[in-house]
Amino acid sequence: MMMSHYNPGRANMPNYNTSGTDLVVKSNALIEAAHSLTVAESKLILAAIAQVRRDEAITDDVCYTVTANALADMGGFKANHEYRALKQASAKLWEQTIRITEYPNGKGSRPRILLTRWVQSILYREDEGAVEIRFAKDILPYLSQLTAEFSQYRLQNVSGMTSSYGVRLYELLVQWRGRGEREVEVDWLRYILQLEDKYPSIRDLKRRVIEPAVKDVNAHSDLTIKWGQRKTGRQVTHLQFKFKPKKEKIKLQQEGKCVKNIANSTNSDMIYGYPKYILDNSAKPGEEYSDVARRLRAQHAKAKRS
Repeated sequence: MMMSHYNPGRANMPNYNTSGTDLVVKSNALIEAAHSLTVAESKLILAAIAQVRRDEAITDDVCYTVTANALADMGGFKANHEYRALKQASAKLWEQTIRITEYPNGKGSRPRILLTRWVQSILYREDEGAVEIRFAKDILPYLSQLTAEFSQYRLQNVSGMTSSYGVRLYELLVQWRGRGEREVEVDWLRYILQLEDKYPSIRDLKRRVIEPAVKDVNAHSDLTIKWGQRKTGRQVTHLQFKFKPKKEKIKLQQEGKCVKNIANSTNSDMIYGYPKYILDNSAKPGEEYSDVARRLRAQHAKAKRS
């Protein structure tokens, strides 16, 4: 019997105004995979990924429902024909392939490249203005927090973006959130974005891909970016990004208010003196709950002194 991870109507979509319900978790290999999703297709797949339960095994028996109205709220769809746009994005998503590169013996070894699809089936629910997505079986391990290297972020940090390149750039930076900077090879970036023969000159690449992506991230996400380039000889071979959290002090104040309202949470929701959802949303890749709590306490103490 097929399980379905939804309730009828619009309530299926994550509530973007609440903490812990719109968390996107991806393995780093999936973030760095080669694909060419449009912004609409990206938001559709991310809306489904955000519904994956982290407290149970992920299987391809589960379908994830995305409604046209909720996706329109994220942008990328015009409200007057949102369901038709959702169907079109779903149909294109069904045709999309993805190349995932793994290095089973570490970087420097010969890679394994998996060519697969994002989804194995899509069901249109015409009467409800929604679609059901079933992830491809080969994709599932890359959506699990159990993988050795993964990154996570809140869906609302990309929901307002108008460029698929903005979504990809944000994910590439989130991987290095703790460091605050990342340098990427131009040729590698062309490959993972599947640009092929598009924008062959570095000038066109910057104007049509990098600048719109940076603008999107700065305008809609929780990060602020500055970027530059590095040459090898006379040729631009690398792009350099420096970034930092946006409005960090406001975020800390909001978290502080949540901590002060601890009485509103049950004891089962509390871990190391913090509500579990705060630890989930604040965790960096590889951190345990104790590590997150220790870091948050230090940040709160610093904020009080400033």
